[in-house]
Amino acid sequence: MTKRQMRLGAFMRPISIHTAAWRYPGGLPDANFNFAHIKRFAQTLERGKFDAFFMADHLAVLNMPTEALKRSATVTSFDPATLLPALAAVTERLGLIATASTTFEAPYHIARRFASLDHLSGGRAGWNVVTTSNPDAALNFGMDEHMHHGERYDRAREFVDVVTGLWDSFADDAFVRDAASGIFFDPEKLHVLNHKGPYLSVRGPLNVARPVQGWPVIVQAGASDAGRQLAAETAEVIFAAHGTLIEAQRFYADVKGRLDKLGRSRDHLKILPGAFVVVGDTVEEARAKRALLDSLVHYDSAIASLSIALGHDASKFDPDGPLPDIPESNASRSGRERAIALAKRDNLTVRQLAQRLGGYSGFAFVGTPQTIADGMEEWLVTEGSDGFNVMFPYLPAGLDDFVDRVVPELQRRGIFRREYEGRTLRENLGLPRPPNRFFRQTRN
Repeated sequence: MTKRQMRLGAFMRPISIHTAAWRYPGGLPDANFNFAHIKRFAQTLERGKFDAFFMADHLAVLNMPTEALKRSATVTSFDPATLLPALAAVTERLGLIATASTTFEAPYHIARRFASLDHLSGGRAGWNVVTTSNPDAALNFGMDEHMHHGERYDRAREFVDVVTGLWDSFADDAFVRDAASGIFFDPEKLHVLNHKGPYLSVRGPLNVARPVQGWPVIVQAGASDAGRQLAAETAEVIFAAHGTLIEAQRFYADVKGRLDKLGRSRDHLKILPGAFVVVGDTVEEARAKRALLDSLVHYDSAIASLSIALGHDASKFDPDGPLPDIPESNASRSGRERAIALAKRDNLTVRQLAQRLGGYSGFAFVGTPQTIADGMEEWLVTEGSDGFNVMFPYLPAGLDDFVDRVVPELQRRGIFRREYEGRTLRENLGLPRPPNRFFRQTRN
């Protein structure tokens, strides 16, 4: 019997998510804007047969006090639309996924951008659909305040329909390029979208040929009920965040159950929880590495991270008291709920919670290659996940440790590929190429 195969994405920002990664011994403080370093990271991921390099993105400087902001290595980074095409030129099989906002971008821009990336990369593009939770982003796009949470998701659902409709503007065989007759494309195989909806009005057609993959892979990361439903309706990969295997199994069952109700195949949506991975020769050594890393997080950064997660100014709370009741805000609901649950579960003071969030508070595998592989395999076989979106604690050593030590252990167990299945991101993820909604004929 063939074992379930694990999918692995790499969460890059475009480097580590951990606030203190740039300070870790052997780290690369300038990596966010050093293409030579990022190129090396991508090529190492490809050597490790990772499915994709996922670049998170922000449309505003992080909304935290300057005293905290000045300590953050992620205060600035490349625009993914610039970086990922450059990485496409120096890799061959690695998927290239980027965040783009449905709240502050135009669907025509996003459709054109990702279709172009898909052609440039030979079919390796993916779009992470986000509604954007940072309220400061609104101020950069002519808005006095952020769109309400529910309205953001309503707009996002319509937005995805428009983008995918634009990707289907041309039939796969529309471009005949007949030099003898002088016919470049067949007008009968061009569709004008003419979309008019509650939030968007887009005529079309897109002025880019249909993407190599039909559509770039659609990714979503929302954990709220609205986010889960949007993912069930539109996504092909979910980047999830869970604190325990039990939570992950409940999420997995919920989202896959929504697919059943929609008539979608369970195999056509891959759930990849975030996993922060620290590798050591012994479990004790791995824990010491993480302790050193967390010790490099300054309290100013820690309390700012807590404020972002809660959607409220946590600097006014008693640092050594319990977390007070936190009302809902217009920020990310799932982030707020995770922080509150973490404080209750581990009985943390505000200070302790802030320090945990200031580094990285999500689920972590900290141990040897064998114990890490044990944990990953358990999540896979008990339907807690279809794989993981791996977060490296520091670079380049944390990435090298995973590729050189954990990947071979996963391969030895027969649950992770030794070679890529194909050349496109869809082929490697085991996802079908979507048919064109306007034309029956599809590319072989």
